[in-house]
Amino acid sequence: MSGTPGPVRRWVLAARPRTLPAALVPVALGSLSVRPHALNFLNVVLCAWVALALQIATNFANDYSDGVKGTDEVRVGPFRLTASRVVPASTVRNAAMGTFAAAALGGVFLAARTSWWFVLIGAAAIAAGWLYTGGPRPYGYMGLGEVFVMIFFGFVATVGTAYAMGDSIPSKSWWLGLGAGSMACALLEANNIRDIDGDQLSGKKTLAARAGRSRASWLYVVCGLGATLGVGAACRFLGCVVVVVYGVAASRFLFTARTGRELLPLLAMSARLQLLVGLATGIMLAVAPGVRANSLSAVVTGALALAVVALLIQKSRQATRH
Repeated sequence: MSGTPGPVRRWVLAARPRTLPAALVPVALGSLSVRPHALNFLNVVLCAWVALALQIATNFANDYSDGVKGTDEVRVGPFRLTASRVVPASTVRNAAMGTFAAAALGGVFLAARTSWWFVLIGAAAIAAGWLYTGGPRPYGYMGLGEVFVMIFFGFVATVGTAYAMGDSIPSKSWWLGLGAGSMACALLEANNIRDIDGDQLSGKKTLAARAGRSRASWLYVVCGLGATLGVGAACRFLGCVVVVVYGVAASRFLFTARTGRELLPLLAMSARLQLLVGLATGIMLAVAPGVRANSLSAVVTGALALAVVALLIQKSRQATRH
């Protein structure tokens, strides 16, 4: 991107629109997982509000914390408000806090309509969003980002939304949570693999930075396998096929000598993957709501995943030889 973005566009970019499917897809899957029972549309809206606000607030908090720590000085990714010094760091921090407050407001409203346990869960999610790169010992700098992404943008968002529909949790929502969380982790890996060189220089020890460029590609593959298993085990094979076809294309993109800016398209590919899988799986949940998750579908999906791994191993060896 050339030049400095305008006053509105810079904030849109800082919100990182390509990461927002990680907030919306689990809410959609969680709400549809209760079908054929009726949806509570107000609660769906509240869950989406909370998830989106948490994602955007975390992105602002990440921009602020990485910026003041100097981590973004050598970053090759999208525009950053704090590191660019176009906006004062305190303004970015206040934007993060304000968006976290918006998430809390929606969460309290949702809790009043469902269960007050959501207040504790929401407080934990806000703390996780800030401490990812903020505070004295940010867990994102220790390679634990994937754990919290899986928890909050996988299981909590999906299963929590399902519970908000009617105080019960269908078994398939847990599998869908695994699928959604794995795809959110793939978005994280797309960022972290791109930023390996800069993160290693700044001391940000993400899993990708610890693994190094050649081995970090397999982290992305693991995320794809998790998405395949989760969606497939929930008996949503259309979504499973989308994961395999599109996910293999994205994974093969990684098994090359590309580094840094050359990997920028991977984030867009990962965002499209999550949207397409969410759409395909959502359609299946709406059209065939009575299909239950079962162990046989998990086994079949696992066998398909192993075949994908074998294909990628062959690709990896070919890339190494050349």
